[in-house]
This record gives sequence, C-alpha cells and structure tokens, in this order.
Amino acid sequence: MPEIILYTTKICPYCVMAKRLLAQKGLKYTEINVDEKAGLREEMLAKTKRRTVPQIYIGDFHVGGFDELYALERDKKLDNLLSDAEIAV
Repeated sequence: MPEIILYTTKICPYCVMAKRLLAQKGLKYTEINVDEKAGLREEMLAKTKRRTVPQIYIGDFHVGGFDELYALERDKKLDNLLSDAEIAV
C-alpha cells in the first residue's frame, strides 16, 4: 500500500471530509497539521505550490485537495490509483 500523506489544519472542514473518506475505505494515512509547527505550511507550499488544505499525496502522486480526492472516488479511480501505486512500489 502506498503511503498517503495529508497536509491539514485543525479547523478545516474539507480536511475532516478527506480523513473521513479515507477512514471509510479503511486506509491509513499520515496527517501533517501545518498549524502545529512553524515551517510546515511553507514546506507544504514548496512541495505542492498550493496554499489551501488539505493537500493529499498518494505515494508520489499529488492528488490535490478534497474535491480532487472525492472526484477520484466518485469516478471509481481511487482504488485503481491505490493499486497502481502499490504495484509500482
């Protein structure tokens, strides 16, 4: 299973929805709360070129935010992305 990383904040409703969707699928993820430590938001910005949260990575693939994650699930592409990434590892 590829590593799933979520950049989040404490009060972001889209972060909550992204974590809920992943949990419903039984997926484990690493959460990086950019509010917790100075420099984490800058790290996220440098890596993703985006300021908004959540920012989601599955393996090396930058999914984007919750809307993109939900679109992958709705279009039945999320499971394929997870299995493709698993094979690539």
